[in-house]
Amino acid sequence: MSDTSNTPDASGEKIALITGASRGLGAAFAEALVPAYHVVAVARTTGALEDLDDRIQAKGGKATLAPMDITNADAMAQLCRSIHDRWGKVDLWIHTAAHGAPLTPTDHIDAKDWQKSLSINVDAVGRLIPFMSPLLGDTGHAVFFEDNHAGEKFFGSYGATKAAQIALAKSWQAETTNIGPTVSVLSPRGMPTGTRARFFPGEDKDSLVHPREEAARLMAEMGL
Repeated sequence: MSDTSNTPDASGEKIALITGASRGLGAAFAEALVPAYHVVAVARTTGALEDLDDRIQAKGGKATLAPMDITNADAMAQLCRSIHDRWGKVDLWIHTAAHGAPLTPTDHIDAKDWQKSLSINVDAVGRLIPFMSPLLGDTGHAVFFEDNHAGEKFFGSYGATKAAQIALAKSWQAETTNIGPTVSVLSPRGMPTGTRARFFPGEDKDSLVHPREEAARLMAEMGL
């Protein structure tokens, strides 16, 4: 992790971990949460994380950059251990990372695209929930985002694996209702992201909502 907070001991701060923080809704949440939270921003693209950090610092916020791949189990274990050793907790985990495989007839799904969809959308989340649960404890809050295309034509890879991810989240949500942590599954409105552009080329972007606006709405919905 690369710490840009210039704070050697950040104990007592509220910690928000955002997986998939480099762009879109994840980046919008990262900016919206400062300065109330110290943001741990996870994504594969170092340059995009550094740009995000510039925007966070301009708002008077603090960030720790983690240029890591969520499908790397060892890296995620080390990240969670590092968070535990430094802060001992995560107050808020926002998971926006997802892979949108190219749309294709189901009988033409490419094996590599299918495996990547499983790895990012399902396997990584199945590992991260057990890693994150002790950090969240009974008072933390985990947030997932539903994007239901299951059963739609040409959405075989994305629809099936995203539905599986949300099934994991909803099972965890049902299991923790009385004991914590809080688990939210939210439904964002359409935003002009790169993934959506690949799914719906030619769509009128004026009909979509900017990620910053949507992040603000969803935060209000969660009472943050």
